Amino acid sequence: MKASTALRPASDASLSVQRLSLRAGARTLLDAFTHTFYAGEVWCIAGPNGAGKTTLISTLAGLSTPSAGHVELDGTRLADWPALPLARRRALMPQSAHDAFSASVLDIVTLNRFPHLNGWGWEREADRDAAQAALDLLGLAALASRDVLSLSGGERQRVALAGVMCQDASLLLLDEPLSHLDLHHQIDCLDALVAWTQQAARTVLFSCHDLNLARRFATHALLLDGEGGAYAGPVHDVLTPTLTSRAFGYPLILIRDGEHEALIPAPHR
Repeated sequence: MKASTALRPASDASLSVQRLSLRAGARTLLDAFTHTFYAGEVWCIAGPNGAGKTTLISTLAGLSTPSAGHVELDGTRLADWPALPLARRRALMPQSAHDAFSASVLDIVTLNRFPHLNGWGWEREADRDAAQAALDLLGLAALASRDVLSLSGGERQRVALAGVMCQDASLLLLDEPLSHLDLHHQIDCLDALVAWTQQAARTVLFSCHDLNLARRFATHALLLDGEGGAYAGPVHDVLTPTLTSRAFGYPLILIRDGEHEALIPAPHR
């Protein structure tokens, strides 16, 4: 799938967390974690249910306050970023999106251009072009005139992804972007994300339960164990049988078929 030139390149984004700690009640989800995420990297955030993936993404977006430590974007603490410049630099896709009113798919995607509007806030032709380019990139051009309320859950999920890509931020934070999607569309969306990242200096972090899709498309992985620990690094160094078995509490093995690999549950003995 080819990327459209109407999606304009954005500036480098460097996201850094310094001794970041996250808690949920008495539970420690992440303990004094320090790491920097660089432009050009595609990160999968993995871990068992309740490990803190959504909490971490919300904190990286600046919507939740950590228990300790802080987040920096381009060397400035996230808390010190004004709202509008921050919206131009990072985009967030939450787990679910609620459509409050009837509108065309193109109009819904164009709403994400708000951080770039000037003057009276009217969309320009360039904004409409950016929205159309995002739809094209995800194979959604045929839905542009459809009422968003008429879409299936999977179609709405892809439209939401097109919206955050249309926002043209350098940093993209995606919470379960593959939910509601069949395998074909999961692969198409990940292909589009990789192409979108490579066409400019961008960074993507997405949470995902499918470890094998993550191993195929992500460059790096952040594996949360649900007990405060985290493993971060190149995807094939982190999503290993040893580390994933430890994090998920179930033995996994790696099988190989030529150049292809897959993590699967170990057979019962």
